[in-house]
Amino acid sequence: MAVHQINSVNPATEEVIAQFTPHSPTAVDAAVERASLAARRWRTIPVAARAEHLKRAAALLRAERDQLAALITEEMGKPIAEAEAEVDKSAWACEYYATQGPELLMHQPVATGAARSHVAFDPLGLVLAVMPWNYPLWQVFRFAPPALLAGNGAVLKHASNVPRCALAIADIWNRAGCPPGLFTTLLVGPDAVPDLIADPRIHAVTLTGSTEVGSAVAAMAAHHLKPQVLELGGSDPFIVLADADVPAAAAAAVSARMNNTGQSCISAKRFIVEETVVEEFTDAFSAGVAALTVGDPFRRDVTIGPLARSGLRSDLVDQVERSTAAGARVVTGGTVPDGPGYFYVPAVLDQVTPTMAVAAEETFGPVAAVVSAKDPAQAVDIANATEFGLGAALWTTDLERADRLIPGIEAGAVFVNGIVASDPRLPFGGIKRSGYGRELGAFGLRQFTNVKSVWIGPAHNAQSHPLSE
Repeated sequence: MAVHQINSVNPATEEVIAQFTPHSPTAVDAAVERASLAARRWRTIPVAARAEHLKRAAALLRAERDQLAALITEEMGKPIAEAEAEVDKSAWACEYYATQGPELLMHQPVATGAARSHVAFDPLGLVLAVMPWNYPLWQVFRFAPPALLAGNGAVLKHASNVPRCALAIADIWNRAGCPPGLFTTLLVGPDAVPDLIADPRIHAVTLTGSTEVGSAVAAMAAHHLKPQVLELGGSDPFIVLADADVPAAAAAAVSARMNNTGQSCISAKRFIVEETVVEEFTDAFSAGVAALTVGDPFRRDVTIGPLARSGLRSDLVDQVERSTAAGARVVTGGTVPDGPGYFYVPAVLDQVTPTMAVAAEETFGPVAAVVSAKDPAQAVDIANATEFGLGAALWTTDLERADRLIPGIEAGAVFVNGIVASDPRLPFGGIKRSGYGRELGAFGLRQFTNVKSVWIGPAHNAQSHPLSE
């Protein structure tokens, strides 16, 4: 039987950069065993000592920022300045958990009738991470520092189009002094995931990816009674009320939609604008999008690189065509330039209704849909009329009204007068078909722990608790 290669392809040129032979089942078994043994050793190391390894990982990320950013740009097409920011953010996550994490993992005393009682946070063991390509470093470093600090080990099955990034990440943790194999990268295809989930040495699963893949992984993990964190698709609303600072909102909208060439789960995708300012917003937003530069992502003046794969571009073209056929209007962009690379000129569509493809489906690329709403209540209703619930932005100068509207917005995060972004200090995740569980913050740190209740009675008077079952 032929062995399918894992290819690293430059999406800006369509050239194959490197090829890798996937790990064999025997190699996978050996790697998982090594990781399992490393995790058993790691959990016995004091949290403060684990934190030192996170600091070393951060130092390596900062020292090798240029090389790692170039690797990201070459392998998945991210504009170089954004790739550098991704490396910086990954280092920040390591530093945040190294400094703040030990206190968050301390035993929490609880007053009961016992002599002493507390809640402890013990590691689960080995976590399987199935990660996507769009933020090849950050997606992994969003999960790895808290998981490792909590005493777990990690097995990474990264997206097959970023194998060199996947190997570089494992190398960083190894050089940071972690036990050999504690963080293990497996070069395998998606067909290897079911066996990994079923492996008794794997204790939990985290996945960032599509809703369809997340549903399948959740079913497999649930069958084996293994906890999961799922960060899935999104169609984030960007609500602009009539009293908003419209020029500021329109300027922010360009970054909110077009960062990473629009390839982000938490990109703003549906721009829901009160009808009295929709024309003003659309004109300013479209002008900002039209001013973006498409091209070689290594050029400093380029703000829109290629899409990571040809199929992503084909999907966008199809979604735009179906939407215009239904009555939407392309205000700017929406064309495929000549030449190599998976490029797409960023587009803004207006006269969009909630049932059109660009509003009802997740658009994973530089396409923005502007939807008009008659008032704030209808804007929130339109925002919620989706199967997704990851993030949402609300633009208004009336902060008291914002406080009243926020509880009714169905999303894992709401940002007022700002762009939705992940932050190591805040929990991150979604609801509905955007997944469940949380990464980042204290909640993310404890996500892969056994939240253990400890009740200690007086040694001289041991007896059953009077309310015991």
